[in-house]
Amino acid sequence: MSTCRDFAGVLDGSLRYARRRFGPACLVLAAASLSVSVAHAQLSTYGVGRAPTAGEIAAWDLTIPPDGEGLPPGSGTAALGKPIYEERCAACHGDKGEDPKYNRLVGGQGTLATGKPVPTVGSFWQYATTLWSYTRRSHPIDEPGSLTADQVYAVTAYLLFMNAIIGEHEVLDASTLPQIRMPNRDGYVLDPRPDVGWTSKVENQ
Repeated sequence: MSTCRDFAGVLDGSLRYARRRFGPACLVLAAASLSVSVAHAQLSTYGVGRAPTAGEIAAWDLTIPPDGEGLPPGSGTAALGKPIYEERCAACHGDKGEDPKYNRLVGGQGTLATGKPVPTVGSFWQYATTLWSYTRRSHPIDEPGSLTADQVYAVTAYLLFMNAIIGEHEVLDASTLPQIRMPNRDGYVLDPRPDVGWTSKVENQ
């Protein structure tokens, strides 16, 4: 951490440079500017902003882990999710989730180990719970976080239905969503580094 002595040294050197380079006319301006900078650097706070409230933190605390802990009340089916998808998602991803412009959402199963992998919800995603979490906090792209919990359950159900993972009328909620086994569940490996990943989590418990 810099001290007042450090700042004084900087100030003195800067003033001497200004006097040599620009002459007396700029000396007063340089001194005033640096004095303000020194004063600001020593303040413990700038008096801007405030601590967020518990409600504000909760509104942005949207990440759901693989086990589904923290999933909110609500429910949805693919049948209910279809019109929501068509209104809020299809413009980017296509009517059937097939448009590669903004990443395909459907198909691709069995392609990841080939020379032309097609990562989609059905071929790549590991957990249905994290799909729900990602959808909730980042979509629709023009208004992220605007969908209700029921709508997110419904859209998630529709994405899973289009990938032939669940039925059209199966109900997704905080209880059933974590039970879904995605096709690529075993396609990932644990991070072996000792300071991060699962190994670190287990050792720190």
